[in-house]
Amino acid sequence: MDCSKQLRNPQAEEQQIHQWQTKSEFSAHSVHDQSRRSANYKPNIWKYDFLESLNSKFDGGGYLIQMQKLIKEVKKLFVECKESDVIAKLELIDSIRKLGLNNHFEQEIKAAVDAIASAELENNRNPCISSEGDDLYAAALFFKILRQQGYQVSQDIFGRYMDEMGTLKNSTSGNVKGMIELLETSNLAFEGENFLEKAQAFLIATLRDTDTMWDEIDSSNSKNVTYAFQISSQRRAQWFNVMKSERHTNQPYMTTLLELAKLNFNVVQATLQKDLREAYKWWYNLGLTKNLDFARDRMVECFMCAVGLAFETDHKSFRKWLTKVINLILIIDDVYDVYGSLEELKHFTRAVERWDVMETEQLPECMKICFQVLYNTTCEIAYEILEENGRNQVLPHLCKVWADFCKALLVEAEWYNEAYTPSFEEYLSNGYISSSASLIFTHAFFATKHEEGVDDFLHMNEDLLYNISVILRLLNDLGTSAAEQERGDAASSILCYMREMNVSEEIARKNIKSMIDNAWKKINENCFARNPKISSSYINITTNIARVGHSLYQDGDGFGDQEQGTRELIQSLLVEPLS
Repeated sequence: MDCSKQLRNPQAEEQQIHQWQTKSEFSAHSVHDQSRRSANYKPNIWKYDFLESLNSKFDGGGYLIQMQKLIKEVKKLFVECKESDVIAKLELIDSIRKLGLNNHFEQEIKAAVDAIASAELENNRNPCISSEGDDLYAAALFFKILRQQGYQVSQDIFGRYMDEMGTLKNSTSGNVKGMIELLETSNLAFEGENFLEKAQAFLIATLRDTDTMWDEIDSSNSKNVTYAFQISSQRRAQWFNVMKSERHTNQPYMTTLLELAKLNFNVVQATLQKDLREAYKWWYNLGLTKNLDFARDRMVECFMCAVGLAFETDHKSFRKWLTKVINLILIIDDVYDVYGSLEELKHFTRAVERWDVMETEQLPECMKICFQVLYNTTCEIAYEILEENGRNQVLPHLCKVWADFCKALLVEAEWYNEAYTPSFEEYLSNGYISSSASLIFTHAFFATKHEEGVDDFLHMNEDLLYNISVILRLLNDLGTSAAEQERGDAASSILCYMREMNVSEEIARKNIKSMIDNAWKKINENCFARNPKISSSYINITTNIARVGHSLYQDGDGFGDQEQGTRELIQSLLVEPLS
């Protein structure tokens, strides 16, 4: 597994791959004469020349100086906010977070929330609660911000506004702003917080009741209601939604904050455009698309996912590694789902398990190329992690998660070949591994700083990893099962559930969505528990795996069909600056 010699000769990878590509071209006819399946994926819509032309004017030092001036102005706001005006300070923190600026104000946010929490504990009360009409809004905002910051805060603070069934009392039933805030806050619930669960069900039903509510909802709040119904902010990748969640407050600082948010977005976008050009050049130069024409050519979407996990400019190397990893996940998934025969897939799996190129000798040339790219890319990533972070013994761990992933895909291929429908539990025990979340989780570990070794760390966080994996698996199935069923793929979680429980697809989907909700409650406990051994940055990156899954599969198959939402998202995220 020592790849250092190969990595110090960067021409070796391209030379080997091009040799196999030449062979592949000569044997193309014989390969395609075999009865290979096809997923009929559409061609890639993002062209090399277009991506090379991306060039932002915000890639300059002058804009960074301007940003620093605005950052200083916003920092002054924390001082200028009166200590007694808790709501104003909470709204400032909430706006900063929703505008993707919290990485610039981490110390100020921590100090402000610590002070608010200290006052609450000292007085044994919620300092936001008064006799004013906005009490519900203030209490929900208080609960949300303190929970996000890792404080223990009880759902009982909402008892004065709602009865035991989660129904609003008459005194607060017309407080639309408070209802919207409480709806958002309810998505931070832990397992067992039934009061928040009941409140959420009531609020969704009430806010959707157009006959009784929509006359009281103004245009600004109506956008927030619609947005909350799609995906809650807790389940959104922050950078995907920086400017969509509008902040409507009477606070004078919003002009400065919005100016900073737009400039920050454009400066970050300029960096991301350079990263994207670099990633696409790597993919373009490999020239794999003509030899792996059965697989999805989705480099830009892969980069978008990496951005969703870590958009900050200091995560450049991680984004580069992760873009390559996600791209390989897609290709290998298509090798198992679409292209390889069962015997070929067993050989391929054995090659990955043994990390030995000689095991691919009996495989078609395109599968040989696929393994060689996986081998070289993984070795390259391990070597760069050693160079940048000083971590040894990275490669064995990366090889293991790739082997586990391929073995899980092989199980699904065997089910397909045997026309076997597993039980839902059997499906999920394998499916959480084939979701690929553990691959991303492990790469994220090595890209960030930790005191523990990887084995201890992964064991300590196995519940977090499992629930993120389950969410990604189930979201994928909800978004892709229709297309997969049409082409006769192996059974998804939906079909397994339908057959085992003897229910309709509609009921199966509804219950699977409930499982996703329950998994999120368990993730929330991991996210918001103060654990000094786990950095908040790592927790956010790994939780973003599930959040990106929601964005990808909300409207269908975000990878398979580029027009299903991802095109618009990429356009706004990576192409068009904010004005």
